[in-house]
Amino acid sequence: MSEHTKYLLGEGKIPHAWYNIVADLPSPPPPVLHPGTGQPVGPSDLAPLFPMALIGQEVSAERQVEIPTPVRDIYRLWRPTPLYRARRLEKALGTTARIFYKYEGVSPAGSHKPNTAVAQAFYNKEEGVAKLSTETGAGQWGSSLAFAGALFGLEVKVYMVKVSYNQKPYRRALMETYGARCVASPSNETDSGKAILKKHPDSPGSLGIAISEAVEVAAKNADTKYALGSVLNHVLMHQTVIGLEAIEQMEEADAYPDVVIGCAGGGSNFAGIAFPFIGKALREKKSVRAIAVEPAACPSLTRGKYAFDFGDTGHLTPLVKMHTLGSEFIPPGFHAGGLRYHGMAPLVSHLKELGLIEARAYHQNPCFEAGVMFARHEGIVPAPETTHAIRAAVDEALKAKEEGKSPTILFNLSGHGHFDMQAYSDYFAGKLEDQDYDPKALEASLAHLPKVAAE
Repeated sequence: MSEHTKYLLGEGKIPHAWYNIVADLPSPPPPVLHPGTGQPVGPSDLAPLFPMALIGQEVSAERQVEIPTPVRDIYRLWRPTPLYRARRLEKALGTTARIFYKYEGVSPAGSHKPNTAVAQAFYNKEEGVAKLSTETGAGQWGSSLAFAGALFGLEVKVYMVKVSYNQKPYRRALMETYGARCVASPSNETDSGKAILKKHPDSPGSLGIAISEAVEVAAKNADTKYALGSVLNHVLMHQTVIGLEAIEQMEEADAYPDVVIGCAGGGSNFAGIAFPFIGKALREKKSVRAIAVEPAACPSLTRGKYAFDFGDTGHLTPLVKMHTLGSEFIPPGFHAGGLRYHGMAPLVSHLKELGLIEARAYHQNPCFEAGVMFARHEGIVPAPETTHAIRAAVDEALKAKEEGKSPTILFNLSGHGHFDMQAYSDYFAGKLEDQDYDPKALEASLAHLPKVAAE
């Protein structure tokens, strides 16, 4: 009999509730602060941007939050997602480790992002919202919200980081196919975009800038709310369907991970795969290593300061305590556009401070090398963001080989790279530069962190 390769669950196994790790943490995360008063924000402060149901989830300490039936019904289009044993990769590496990966690229939009996009669209529709504004880096989030907006009859406007807007035209086309409008950011459509262009006419853009534009549109228009694809507590919680399914699938495979790995820009897909396993470890006094992998050119977890900061460049958002490079930091235009964010999710940052997770940073060429190796042995071409997780999984497997150990490694393959083939072409042509961030620019950005008495 051939060896088992994939582990599938029926639709009845789609989780009925999202998991909230706040319930199991040894200490609560710091509050979100109003930039004007320095006091914790209340529901009324967030109401112009988010529907009340999501505001409630953002501050919830309940371990489980029920997934609405309409959301689960849409999840059935692609969930549960498959878990694979990467046997061919193991053989190619000659490792004694067992490598598993959860594949989120089977969603209609091609990544993990619809897990929260569908939920956010649902809650906005329930509150009578007609339009959503958002930002996107590589385009995975923008195309996912466009997909969800189409299903719920919502008008969606996406501000796409300009460097990615130019690099990834087919992501834009996908958003437009779903009915969304895609705008290169910074743009002349908002005050915050105009301000950036006045100072830097050739700005490549950043997620912080695009967030400012999208937030401004929502704040100025009563019929529009803002949707965010990562960073916030409720977004990370919606992604835990990944890890909850993976726990059952690992049991089916008669295995349990020693190491759980995810790439990290804002933190949503890392949290989605890792938080349920970390929570299980906390409740059952088990141990599991969780590794968040970020780009060396935008290393918020490994080089950023843990401090209160704005989530956007235009300073329109509340202050959150997170690992940050400073809201003014603009990273170089490397290909993993979804990881080009100046900060890290407050919850992921809090877990790092508690010693519950590890962080690692890689340059893009070693990541693409790992992505190509994975594609040639496992058949799936990963998104540039996901290659960071693959690089870490490969390194952990090679380390196990050297040490003569046999750990079980699980990583989240958060999306496919079918819209990112220019990046692969550039890699094969030797055009990818391993850029580092500018230390002086980082120092200047961190020097402008807001002064907060709570620290």
